[in-house]
Amino acid sequence: MSDIDLINQLPKDTKTDKKRKAREKEDQKVTISAVGSALIDSVEAKVATATGEEGSAVSVSTPAIDRSVAEYKSNTKIISREVKRQKRFEHKKHLKENFSIVYRVFKFAKKDQWLLWLTCLFDVAETVLALFIPAILGKSIDCIVGKGNVNMPLLLQNITIMCVLILCSAACKWTETVATNVYCIRASKATRERLFKKFNKVPLSVIDNNQHGDLLDRMVNDVEDMTYGFLDSIQSVFSGVFSIVGTIVFMLMLNLKMAAIIILVTPLSLFFTYFIAKKSRTLFNRMAKAQGDISGHMEEYFSGQKIVKTFGHEEQSIKAYESLNKEFYVVSEKAQFLSKLIGPITRFINGLVYGLVGLFGSIFAIRGQMSVGMISTFLTYSNSFGKPFTEIADEISNIQSAFASARRVFDMLEKKDEPSDENLPALDVADGSLELKNVCFSYIPKQKLIENLNLEVKPGQKVAIVGPTGCGKSTLINLIMRFYDVNSGEIIFSGKNVNAITRASLRTKYGMVLQESWLFAGTVFDNIAYGKPNATQEEVEEAAKMAGAHEFILKMKNGYKTQIEEGGGNVSQGQKQLLCIARIMLIKPPMLILDEATSNIDTNTEMKIQTAFNAIMQGRTSFIIAHRLSTITNADMILVMNKGNVIEKGNHQELMEKKGFYYHLYQSQFR
Repeated sequence: MSDIDLINQLPKDTKTDKKRKAREKEDQKVTISAVGSALIDSVEAKVATATGEEGSAVSVSTPAIDRSVAEYKSNTKIISREVKRQKRFEHKKHLKENFSIVYRVFKFAKKDQWLLWLTCLFDVAETVLALFIPAILGKSIDCIVGKGNVNMPLLLQNITIMCVLILCSAACKWTETVATNVYCIRASKATRERLFKKFNKVPLSVIDNNQHGDLLDRMVNDVEDMTYGFLDSIQSVFSGVFSIVGTIVFMLMLNLKMAAIIILVTPLSLFFTYFIAKKSRTLFNRMAKAQGDISGHMEEYFSGQKIVKTFGHEEQSIKAYESLNKEFYVVSEKAQFLSKLIGPITRFINGLVYGLVGLFGSIFAIRGQMSVGMISTFLTYSNSFGKPFTEIADEISNIQSAFASARRVFDMLEKKDEPSDENLPALDVADGSLELKNVCFSYIPKQKLIENLNLEVKPGQKVAIVGPTGCGKSTLINLIMRFYDVNSGEIIFSGKNVNAITRASLRTKYGMVLQESWLFAGTVFDNIAYGKPNATQEEVEEAAKMAGAHEFILKMKNGYKTQIEEGGGNVSQGQKQLLCIARIMLIKPPMLILDEATSNIDTNTEMKIQTAFNAIMQGRTSFIIAHRLSTITNADMILVMNKGNVIEKGNHQELMEKKGFYYHLYQSQFR
């Protein structure tokens, strides 16, 4: 392979996948290193050729070595140019990405764009009014020539004009601030609404595969940082840029030499701002991720606090938190340290400019080229010109943080939705039949779970699903409910392919009681009537009686009007499950799914619930997942699952006579 071929192997484009960026940079380094090694080997080979056989004393051909060295230097320059080209490409791409993010953020509150234009209008007005004040102040100072030599009428006139300008400028600033805050609040509201809708549209796997605390952090903190960091900070940047341009125009109109001093020295702060911002960008991205990790850990800790304490894992949990907190501390310290350097550097340069204006202004005044009032005007303009640089520098850290938060928000918004079913027909009537044909499914592509599963359930059958933990029982329910779509095969429900009907119409035909009961913040009545909002008091009470919950509800302080805390924190686990069962008893769906529905209930109550379930399951197809096999001996069909496949099928008596897997599983519970 020639040297040029090696050079041509350098990457010509940068992939969009964020996870590959680090690997691409490493590959580039390896490639450049390989090119360098190849060139050195080429030189050594030519030197060896010029010197003859190894160990011989033939004289070295100097022109051959010179040509090799020249070729090496030439190719090294090519490599250097290629690396610089890659860096320029990365920089342009990053700028394009940033502009795209800003544009998308401003689109969130598209209906309120008029507030943004109103902000810009009043910002321009406030800046122009503020720029007139130093000029009039300078003229006012020149009215005071000396003791007894004051042009009082002109002085009073200038003071009156300044007061009017100050009041008008303050009014414009107030209006601008109010408009900005209202726009930010509405944009934040629109973003959260869109993000929450996204959570309801993405496949369940997206929610399952992300820490819930991290998702909450994106919903709350990242949205807040993004909207205020962009909209408020960018408005400050716009105001600063317009102020800089306006100040330059006014200064050039008054005195070209003094304007040149201010204009040439002050922008030095831009160089430091750009350099520091470039260095801190990666740190702010890491800081946002670390903050999400902390939120995820805290959510897990609070939801499982009793388990942590039961197993005495307080120290391990503290250590895990300290590790995450230390990572956040280290990254945020570096990011904030770098970003906060911009302010002092900018203020130092502004102070330097202020001193130079005072020095040269005094010299010009002594020479009679400038009045004292003009010096005062330019001192004020030097502050006005330098102040936007300081404000922009102070906003850099907020903008960097906003970009990091925006990437996390858009990362979620860009997730693919579930395939749309808007144009599909709804299933009006369900006869309770279900058939699975050659169904294959796995959560992880390379890790097989369910393979070629075939099953036929007739209307009204009571089907029990048993097997060891992790055998695929709950996965089968997820597929039946279309929480997940099969990789291949078909699921036929009431004669219809589940992919050919809407998900909502499919799921409303099922009533589900899970082992992990869920209650929301509201009254007991509202929680029971969750599936039937128009239910009457009598209907809710009847459902509660059937579930065995009526008795303990009446013992509560406000009965059915008792307020339930979020997650059901003020009721026991068993009571939560009874309320969830009452919820199903109320809607009386044509299909039932009971996933360890009575696992947290005492034996006496369980017997009553089983009697109620048997009554409600009459004529309805039902699926029961159970570990206690004594509760499903009366099932019409028992599916015995292991490693994602149905290995045995039949009723209790038939499976016991086979003395297979089910027989040993049943016997093991009574030894």
